[in-house]
Amino acid sequence: MTSAAQVIREGLPDWLAPVRDAAERVQPHQLSRFLPPAEGGRRSAVLVLFGEGPHGPDLLLIERSRSLRSHAGQPSFPGGALDPEDGDPLGPGPVNAALREAREETGLDPAGVQVFGVLPDLYIPVSDFVVTPVLGWWREPSPVGPVDPGEVAAVFRVPVAELTAPERRARIRHPSGFRGPAFLVEDRLVWGFTAGVIDRILHYSGLERPWDTTREIELSSYAQG
Repeated sequence: MTSAAQVIREGLPDWLAPVRDAAERVQPHQLSRFLPPAEGGRRSAVLVLFGEGPHGPDLLLIERSRSLRSHAGQPSFPGGALDPEDGDPLGPGPVNAALREAREETGLDPAGVQVFGVLPDLYIPVSDFVVTPVLGWWREPSPVGPVDPGEVAAVFRVPVAELTAPERRARIRHPSGFRGPAFLVEDRLVWGFTAGVIDRILHYSGLERPWDTTREIELSSYAQG
């Protein structure tokens, strides 16, 4: 059984305190219009890991392998489905799962992560996942990289300054008709669930900078999978 990671809200750098405070007051409907059903759904968790890298505050993301059947080539948070060993899905399970999955995908040492908050459960209808975003502070960074190239193609850190830069932001148009926030970072397009969570965290924590919300790009303009 994985030992339960404790949620510790104190001892964060000043720039991260607004993220913690926003997580404690935000309501589910403020994060997404897709909320979990009363029953059912596959329980999962993702690790939203903030650190301080060579270019200042940043966020750890992975790029899914292009050989996967779903979300191929798509940037995302580390994470995945809860296992029985993670514990109670309504208790410590999501925190344990987020840290375990991050270790399995990136080699991250969970001992260097301070979990400081947990966002409300969200829902991904297309995959029937009920997802718990777990917020972490990378207090003691450890080496990271793809553990299994068949699952993870790359592990990378995105400076928060890039995520808040107006020229990096847009709204994506999916062929299905879906429209949502997107971030153009390096040569990657961050969209979908991951971009939605980042967008809401930046907004409610006050880190967001004014940007052109009418700017739209077609997902088909970018190679996905």
